[in-house]
Amino acid sequence: MLFRSTAAFRHTTDITPEFLKKNNIRGLILDLDNTLTTHDNPQPGEGVLEWLQLMKESGIKMMIVSNNHGPRVKPFADMLGLDFVSEGKKPLTKGFTEAVKLMGLSKKEVASVGDQIFTDVLGANLFGIKMLYVVPIEHEKTTFFKVKRKLEKPFLPKKYIEK
Repeated sequence: MLFRSTAAFRHTTDITPEFLKKNNIRGLILDLDNTLTTHDNPQPGEGVLEWLQLMKESGIKMMIVSNNHGPRVKPFADMLGLDFVSEGKKPLTKGFTEAVKLMGLSKKEVASVGDQIFTDVLGANLFGIKMLYVVPIEHEKTTFFKVKRKLEKPFLPKKYIEK
């Protein structure tokens, strides 16, 4: 189903190299806001830097794909030493296509990591890659996001993989 993830985790940092290896995942397309940090925060969330280092040491390729504009994404990606695609137009497949090509991997070797059903999950499924859903770091306060999060509820995962 278009709104269902392949697997779900409470935190991005709960995704392990062992899980990725077991599922033949060699590359991750990472969402930015509420996946790696909170909205408009220039610093990574708790444990994210260590997690990224572990992934790099495990040979996992990673890229950020965000619907945000370059001035938001570039400084964050540069700080983490990751390539990125800004204005990824999720759930359309533009950003996913660009990321997979830049990583030099096949679609079957890549998974997307994100917190939104109607952008990240739908986009990964439309593109035909695995989707690793993560619970948002914090809930947004704008009316737009409150409505969006309410509409997502029927599609939220029922089971989460624990670290």
